[in-house]
Amino acid sequence: MEHGKEVSSGKRFEFGANWALFLRELNEDRIGMAENSLKQMLNVESLSGKTFLDMGSGSGLFSLAARRLGAKVYSFDFDPESVACTKQLRERFYANESQWIVEEGSVLDENYLRSLGQFDVVYSWGVLHHTGKMWQALENACAMVSTGGQLFISIYNDQGVKTPRWIMVKRAYNFLPKGMRWLVWLPTLIKLWWKTIILDFIRGRPFHSWTHYSKAGARGMSAFRDLIDWVGGLPFEVAKPEEIYDFYFKRGFWLERMVTCGGGIGCNEYVFSKKSF
Repeated sequence: MEHGKEVSSGKRFEFGANWALFLRELNEDRIGMAENSLKQMLNVESLSGKTFLDMGSGSGLFSLAARRLGAKVYSFDFDPESVACTKQLRERFYANESQWIVEEGSVLDENYLRSLGQFDVVYSWGVLHHTGKMWQALENACAMVSTGGQLFISIYNDQGVKTPRWIMVKRAYNFLPKGMRWLVWLPTLIKLWWKTIILDFIRGRPFHSWTHYSKAGARGMSAFRDLIDWVGGLPFEVAKPEEIYDFYFKRGFWLERMVTCGGGIGCNEYVFSKKSF
């Protein structure tokens, strides 16, 4: 299998294995935050009557959130373990129903995508930059959105000269045996978090930002799982906000909403709508 070969060669991070550990932390509060994130970014209170495509479903959390908001959901992922995570959530919350389909598939497989049709909402958060062919993946996502529909994506921010350094970190993490990968993630944790941790102590709230990370990000995520995703996440590509805007504007999309990471580390989020002519 292509996925397994890429993982064993150190070219691809095991996203699904990380998501499986995240699901151990999943609770009603985190699910509620995921729902609120969708409502806020899409500017809706409900997705009732809508079709929702989760391209690269990962843990399945946002597929679950969309289903709970009333959408008919179709989820797929390239990583077999991510597919298993999504199926686990479906069986836990929506067993034996036909309004949530989960499959293994690739955003780079155009024949597979054509077989799915189009959707009112196409969602792909933090996925397309991990395909190894980001611009092709961005192109393929266009065709999945129905006229008047919405495309909600997030793409890693281009940090200029810092980006190649992070690629080296990611390669080192995936090259090391699992028992030695702390040699990469621990220094990264210190680098990214030391100022915040010191400020929390000064404010008399030790480790508050770390333990309340899911609320601060408003997406129900886990600080440690996101850290591991960051240091290990290969393949890895980036883009500037203006590049993403221009790419989709030329293809008939309007930008409805954008939330950036302020030029630093992390993802810029975009919601586009597909124009009708």
